[in-house]
Amino acid sequence: MIKEMEKKKFRVTVVGAGYVGMSLSALLAEFHDVTVVDIDPHKIDLINNNQSPIKDYEIEKLLKNNQLNLHATSSGLETYRNSEFVIIATPTNFNENKNKFDTSIVDNVVREISSVNNRALIVIKSTIPIGHTRYLQKKLKTDRIIFSPEFLREGRALYDNQYPSRIIIGNESKQSKQFADILLNAAKKKSKVLFLSSSAAEAIKLFSNTYLALRIGFFNELDSFAFENNIDTKSIIDGLSLDDRIGDYYNNPSFGYGGYCLPKDSKQLLAQFKDVPQTLIKAAIESNKTRKDFIAHKILDSKATIFGIYRLSIKKGSDNFRSSAVLSIIETLKSHNKEIIIYEPNIIKNKILNVKVENNLDIFKEKSEIIISNRVDEYIVDVSEKVFTRDIYQKD
Repeated sequence: MIKEMEKKKFRVTVVGAGYVGMSLSALLAEFHDVTVVDIDPHKIDLINNNQSPIKDYEIEKLLKNNQLNLHATSSGLETYRNSEFVIIATPTNFNENKNKFDTSIVDNVVREISSVNNRALIVIKSTIPIGHTRYLQKKLKTDRIIFSPEFLREGRALYDNQYPSRIIIGNESKQSKQFADILLNAAKKKSKVLFLSSSAAEAIKLFSNTYLALRIGFFNELDSFAFENNIDTKSIIDGLSLDDRIGDYYNNPSFGYGGYCLPKDSKQLLAQFKDVPQTLIKAAIESNKTRKDFIAHKILDSKATIFGIYRLSIKKGSDNFRSSAVLSIIETLKSHNKEIIIYEPNIIKNKILNVKVENNLDIFKEKSEIIISNRVDEYIVDVSEKVFTRDIYQKD
């Protein structure tokens, strides 16, 4: 089947120019005719000028150096009408009041596609509640809607699509297998493909991210214990990581997990445990809050009068600071009326969160009596005596 894919170009539409949408668009546009649909005119202009609207080195390099069959537009309907595959990669934020994902954007796009095209396979890549694909299939009376989760890191999204850990397809139809072959042919690593029910595929996504939240929480609580008892955290983690069952990866302490996926996905999974006994899922969420509170109060123990926040992003190589643990620390410092300055080169405003932004790094380092940094880089090693961090391994 893969050899057949090499000979045929498909018309593919990707809805959404975020990390998932852009990484898939760049991946597939080397082999197929790809159109990105987005509501942001700035993103559309960037893509049509071979520039990436997100921070991702591999995507930036590919757009700059390769001739891709890639086009962006804000006009979805005509694009949907002529497509053979439509991939939905729009946001699904967690609604705290309703205690579930807001799937309205995904649902509207699915309805639009179905109204103009009864042939295309609609592939949902947006994270959705378990059972939602089946709900859409029944509501629209079609089996052409499938779910296929992504497992990407921000800043390395294209790389993770080129070298996938696995490809999960929540359907077993001929079109679904064809879509799997398209992904396999575009990847540089031939990974395992699992065909299963849409609900199982949705569950894999939520359980994967909640497990990662649990793992982060475990190493963060280990660090809190070591910190409080004056034991070297690194020596404990190094000893644990020699056990092959634990492994030497994803074990670097932080101020807490943040970003777009882990906070909302763990909350959605907890909500779906409504009638099922559990303690671990809830613990993953509560552990993160406990860790952020612990770090904030350790910082408050400092006798500093000016608190510098070095970068808001959740990790190195990312420009995303959604739900970043640092934001919680800022709020705690503000509640204690502490003077705060922020260094974040991705922000051109004078203030954020009603806190002054200092864009001159030298001035920031000079003014800050303590520099709070979730992740350390080479730009602050010269003032390491001022830096408060729990970054042990200088990696994600």
